Amino acid sequence: MVRINISIIISSLIAASFGVQAAVSVFACEPEWASLTKAIGGTHVRVVSATHARQNPHYIRARPSLIAAIRRAELLVCSGASLEAGWLPVLLKRASSELQPGGVGYLMATDHVAVLETPTTVDRSMGDVHPEGNPHVHLNPNNLIQIGRRIKEQLQKIDPDNKAVYAKRYADFERQWAVAIQRWTVQAAPLRGQTVIVHHKSLSYLLDWLGINTLASLEPVPGLPPTASHLNTVLKDSSRQPVLAILRTPYDPSDASEWMASKTRIPSVVVPYTVGGSDQSTDLKALFNHTIELLLMHGS
Repeated sequence: MVRINISIIISSLIAASFGVQAAVSVFACEPEWASLTKAIGGTHVRVVSATHARQNPHYIRARPSLIAAIRRAELLVCSGASLEAGWLPVLLKRASSELQPGGVGYLMATDHVAVLETPTTVDRSMGDVHPEGNPHVHLNPNNLIQIGRRIKEQLQKIDPDNKAVYAKRYADFERQWAVAIQRWTVQAAPLRGQTVIVHHKSLSYLLDWLGINTLASLEPVPGLPPTASHLNTVLKDSSRQPVLAILRTPYDPSDASEWMASKTRIPSVVVPYTVGGSDQSTDLKALFNHTIELLLMHGS
């Protein structure tokens, strides 16, 4: 007869329960920050992403499930620079004090890297311009080293028992990422100096890093749909120089890009933009691998 030791079973269940609770609960606003946090935290973090690759991160609804997730969170990792201004403040009203600005669990990526396209003045005629600058900082891979370091530091403060684990995982990430950046830089060298058209300025950090010029945006001003008159202006401008591609993200409308492609024979290319933006872009490294491959397919 098998004798069951109830005290051992109870002890095991309690230990398992504490093991689950030990994981730091992280609320990431976008998939890139969820992926980066997992790379640094491993099994010691439990991450929820508020958005996916086919959602425009400017415009989502503060759903009850997101409210529940942020109430449980110990660390908040978002882009900042007003990218989430339409919905994050609503969620933060239900979050703990640690997740408020200045709290140990509050991390905005744009606070920790150099930001592009910061306007000197802002008014309504400029469209949806971010006063703090362009928030899409994850598309320069060098920025992810700095932001990853900050995530490591925040996790160490929140979970000091695993401080050494986070230090080791970040050191591994930094070393492997530096090697990948060097490889991508060499691989993408033929793209330097080429010119593209974009739908919206979501790709500015990628293009700046790769040395690719932007002829025009299909949006007349950020956030406003393309107009016939503006598209005709871009059409004329595109006839004056070679253009590599017309670029958009998975969440941008396709009609303006496809119209421009049909008129110019310039290829229309969907750039993954973030983790999950294509079948191949399963993590941050795969995101940059696939993005550069797509651009090189159309390079001269």
